[in-house]
Amino acid sequence: MRRWRMALLCAVSAATAQAHVASNSFLNVDVHGRALDGSIEIAVRDVELAIGVDTNADGRVTWGELRASEPRLGAYVAGHLGLAASGSECPIRIGHLEVNARVDGNYAWLPFAARCARDPAQLQIRYQLLEGIDPSHRGLLRLSAGGIIQTGVLEPAAAATVLALARASPWRAFVEYFHAGTWHIWSGIDHLLFLLSLLLPAVLLRRNGRWEPVAGARPALVSILKVVTAFTLAHSITLSLAALDVVRLPSRLTESVIAASIVVAALNNIFPLVTETRARIAFAFGLLHGFGFASVLADMGLPDGARLVSLIAFNCGIEAGQLAVVLAVMPTVYALRRVNVYRQALLPWGSAAIAVVALAWLVERAFAR
Repeated sequence: MRRWRMALLCAVSAATAQAHVASNSFLNVDVHGRALDGSIEIAVRDVELAIGVDTNADGRVTWGELRASEPRLGAYVAGHLGLAASGSECPIRIGHLEVNARVDGNYAWLPFAARCARDPAQLQIRYQLLEGIDPSHRGLLRLSAGGIIQTGVLEPAAAATVLALARASPWRAFVEYFHAGTWHIWSGIDHLLFLLSLLLPAVLLRRNGRWEPVAGARPALVSILKVVTAFTLAHSITLSLAALDVVRLPSRLTESVIAASIVVAALNNIFPLVTETRARIAFAFGLLHGFGFASVLADMGLPDGARLVSLIAFNCGIEAGQLAVVLAVMPTVYALRRVNVYRQALLPWGSAAIAVVALAWLVERAFAR
């Protein structure tokens, strides 16, 4: 039992230290003939990883430290971000550093300008920020040209991305937004921990104050389907409403309630109040998670002429990502359901670890400035 507790303590410490695993930057490019301008936002924590700005090694990056690193940061961005038209480089000039506060922390905001030798018919984007440093890092691109907005997800290790400066086809939009949805659910550990908290007891029944294994696969499968369906239906509703600007909630409120939902779901496994109707919890809090998914779409934007296709594709990507996780986790959980260590250690202590991590997120998101 002591080994289980020590392992979980290490997991909690590591997860709490990085309150949000996903590493994204935000790249905006506006095309005006030969002239290009835009901006890039990089999380301050990623700036520290890339060039090391915490000069006094106290674990905190101050505005003075960040400002002192501005020349090095500008050089780093210019060396790891490239724009080209028809094979000809469009040299980038980096502007003055500012800081933008987002719900998951502060971001270094750098404007830039570039000029191409000729009017580009297509734009090549070389994106290599944090390559070899953080394999989870992605760049969320928003490209505007001729009144048409295109979006994409840039991977540092991939080849240069080539975008035609014309109306994006529905098929291209579907592929890009499906990929973005899948990546978001896989990198958004908060959504996965909420779902995992509801699925861990799906292979058990609560009787006489104790957890007991389900007799067969059918009741476990029904329980899993209820939870996943309720969560999917709920977040699909609010994702669509928010993406189409019907309903909006403040990001700080949304992210804080998402963290609170994980705490509630995890504690319910330790002190069960809701057992056979976990699908109701999944639906109720899934409505809030939908607003969280919508925040990613707000950063990417929905392209003109393919708004509905992009929204459907993004939601389908989320569902595909969820399904992959369920298929990867649940067979193992089902096989372990009769083992005492699962019911007496993994479920309660694993849920406790999830609750502690989520509580740290709640404090950070609700009160950090």
